[in-house]
Amino acid sequence: APPPTPPAIKSAIQLAANVAQNDEQTFSTPLSPIEAGCLYLEGATPCRVTTRFPPEPSGYLHIGHAKAALMNDYYASRYKGRLIVRFDDTNPSKEKEEFQDSIVEDLATLGVRHDHVTFTSDYFGVIRNYALRLIEEGKAYMDDTEQETMQKERMERVESKHRNQSVEECLKLFKEMESGSEEGGRWCLRVKIDMSSDNGTMRDPVIYRQNLTPHHRTNTSYHAYPTYDLACPIVDSIEGVTHALRTTEYNDRDEQYAWLQKTMGLRRTRIHSFARMNFMYTELSKRKLTWFVENGIVTGWDDARFPTVRGVKRRGVNVTALRQFIYSQGASRRVTNMEWNKFWAENKKEIDKFAKRFMAIDKENNVTLKVLNGPEDGDPAFVTTDYLPKDKSFGKRVVRLAKEVIMETGDVEGQIEVGEEIVLMRWGVVKISKVEPGYLEGTYLPDGDFKAAKKKLTWLAKLPTGTSTPCTLMEFDNLISKEKLDEGDDFKDFLNPNTMASSEAIGDAGLKTLQKDDVIQLERRGYFRVDRPYISEKKSIVLFMIPDGKSKPMGGLVGKLAHR
Repeated sequence: APPPTPPAIKSAIQLAANVAQNDEQTFSTPLSPIEAGCLYLEGATPCRVTTRFPPEPSGYLHIGHAKAALMNDYYASRYKGRLIVRFDDTNPSKEKEEFQDSIVEDLATLGVRHDHVTFTSDYFGVIRNYALRLIEEGKAYMDDTEQETMQKERMERVESKHRNQSVEECLKLFKEMESGSEEGGRWCLRVKIDMSSDNGTMRDPVIYRQNLTPHHRTNTSYHAYPTYDLACPIVDSIEGVTHALRTTEYNDRDEQYAWLQKTMGLRRTRIHSFARMNFMYTELSKRKLTWFVENGIVTGWDDARFPTVRGVKRRGVNVTALRQFIYSQGASRRVTNMEWNKFWAENKKEIDKFAKRFMAIDKENNVTLKVLNGPEDGDPAFVTTDYLPKDKSFGKRVVRLAKEVIMETGDVEGQIEVGEEIVLMRWGVVKISKVEPGYLEGTYLPDGDFKAAKKKLTWLAKLPTGTSTPCTLMEFDNLISKEKLDEGDDFKDFLNPNTMASSEAIGDAGLKTLQKDDVIQLERRGYFRVDRPYISEKKSIVLFMIPDGKSKPMGGLVGKLAHR
């Protein structure tokens, strides 16, 4: 028998497999396999994991926030633990109840299942007591150094002239700051860590400052508020958070976070890092997104061109596809600008499973084909066809036949010759006998060879108004024309002037049955989401095109904007 594996080697093998000395097979509570792309949580024990998603209620959630929310949700669910949604409401100048409510709604849209909703403002009194304790222990001081000078001193590792301030003087100035007075507004509280540290976040960061803006929850009860750097490690510990998932942009702050917890005698919270999710041609800054809204560049925070959760959902993002895409990126700590095409390709795989097939023809650019042996006007005829050819469980739809049908001009003019056999999709083969500008004639061949015919084209029966469904097809493009904005670039210099276009089309009668948010495929045209269902002839259905990740349009039917 081979000799037993030495414990040191066994431990190294486990670590290499990212089990982190945490053999999940020994747990009495069975866990689902880790998602491909994700890492195990170090030190995680089933039923004892608590994660938190701490958004600031200062804007609408965007696609970057979605990654953080879904990763926290995933780990809490996998380890059968808890997820806390905590609003980091420490800056009343930026926060609104509108944003808070929208975040709760957007998390529900993403399918995030939280166990508790809390607010940092619930802990203002507790955080204040910890700040006073730091002062009393000589570990903090009040500073009135001008902001630019303070930044310069921190860069050059120069101590503030107030660093050796007495406890009594510090307490007096802290209360002056809290009073809301003009004099108190000059001062802020800094924690005394290490001005010589190579890590800039350790050089006496500001942890409390005055703000006279009424808070959307506490109103005017406070005139000074803790910074995120102070509040986060305190509340994480108090709420029992075991694993704080943070993007790699916080890596420098991790040392500060751990120092504050240790110095204040708080229970340790483990930090699990992952890369922020950025996309090409996309701006995620809340300040810049607000500019787009306030200047009417977009119709609102739910505009389909916007990277907000509401915007991408309206564009046609499938939540299941988004989850899988985010999980696949989960373990990566390398910040990259991702290509939307890669996501849209994954999105297409998901929506293709249930997107029912219909047909629509451009209202203005179409030609008439007369099927000489087709059904007469007074003798209506129909065929049935599967909604999803690959999955018959979705049922069938009825397609109206007629002696005259309309087809796309781009499919016909200069493309079809006399004697050619073409396929009218879902009907059959027609042999063309006449070709004139805007008009063709042909004969339906009941036994025609589908495979031999090279052209398989969409069409609709030419019927009186009210029988088919008028529809508006919307296309969208990126708001930013540059792949990646460099530092110093003004995003306003790279605005795409053409980001939205509409086309009028005539669609299947069955389109009238669709509901808002249904996802369909218009054959040879692409995937669409129902933004507004059919109400009447004058207020008909509006369909938003969903990108499919390809550089060329489905079936060669070119739209008005670049296909992405």
